[in-house]
Amino acid sequence: MSNSTPATIEDVARIAEVSIATVSRAIHTPEKVANSTRLKVSQAIAITGYTTNAMARSLRLGRSNMILVVAPDIGDPNFSNILVGLENEARAHGYGILIGHTQNDAQRGLEYLKFLNSNQAAGLILFTGILPFGHQTMTARLPPSVGVFEPVYNGGIPYVGVDDIAGARKAVDLLIAEGHRKIAFIGDSRTRLAYARRRQGYDAGLDAARVPQDMRIVLEGDGTIESGRLALEQLFMRDTLPTAFMCVNDQTAIGVMLGLTARGYDMPRDFSVTGFDDVPQASYMTPSLTTVRQPRTMIGKHAMALLLELLSDNQPAETEILLVPDLVVRNSVGPPGFKPGGKPAR
Repeated sequence: MSNSTPATIEDVARIAEVSIATVSRAIHTPEKVANSTRLKVSQAIAITGYTTNAMARSLRLGRSNMILVVAPDIGDPNFSNILVGLENEARAHGYGILIGHTQNDAQRGLEYLKFLNSNQAAGLILFTGILPFGHQTMTARLPPSVGVFEPVYNGGIPYVGVDDIAGARKAVDLLIAEGHRKIAFIGDSRTRLAYARRRQGYDAGLDAARVPQDMRIVLEGDGTIESGRLALEQLFMRDTLPTAFMCVNDQTAIGVMLGLTARGYDMPRDFSVTGFDDVPQASYMTPSLTTVRQPRTMIGKHAMALLLELLSDNQPAETEILLVPDLVVRNSVGPPGFKPGGKPAR
């Protein structure tokens, strides 16, 4: 848009490819507009920099009653249940939710930053693990913000999530109790703090069991099914196989399990596998996946409650709230079965 001409609601409607009436509904009564349409309108507002002081239902005393939720991947199995907790708590206090889907695209992040700086969102919930989006002048004017699911790297903003270290300890303690000593950790990361904390839980559990360093195997990963498969292939190529795989999340564990099945191995007879998150697919795997369950809806509820406290200009008692996860024991863990040089058990 031209710097000299203020953006209009017609500009927003044109870019979003919706009617002016739909733009108005998305602003004033967002609960009556489909999520996909709200997202298109919010993106168009961010692009144009459109602002108005007449958002009677969306602005209260000059401040919006909308909360922007920014996520890198709204298809993540964890997202929907956390969103339920966020939205229920927000609606109970007169706030609505707008969803910003960055798709890990820095330019999209910048558009949502423009949206925030146009005073159309009272607060920000971040799933991304990083502050948006690098533009220092605008970032300095962020509204009250809370990180959720992934701690914000070097962000210094409050965070609500699961106790990753405690959850990982539960998984590794189970494997040790079954008799495993050579346990591989799949999915280490230098940039994702949640994954790094799960690695800490892995190390703490092995330290407590006095497992020597030369029996520990750690491979990096990005939390995808493909990264689990690739890590497994690396171990086969190195001929340094563990008896158990402790995976940073369920997607990684599913990749490991698919790779083992393709090679003809049986779980848990040959290898044991654990995950983290308890996504819906975990219970449908063969065998069903032993994992650590995140209390996702409660994470969303607590995160929104913390943000609302910040919006009320109250100083919260805690700036990091970690909820206790549950170990869900299914059928992918058993005593050690694999022997070096061993073949698949048929």
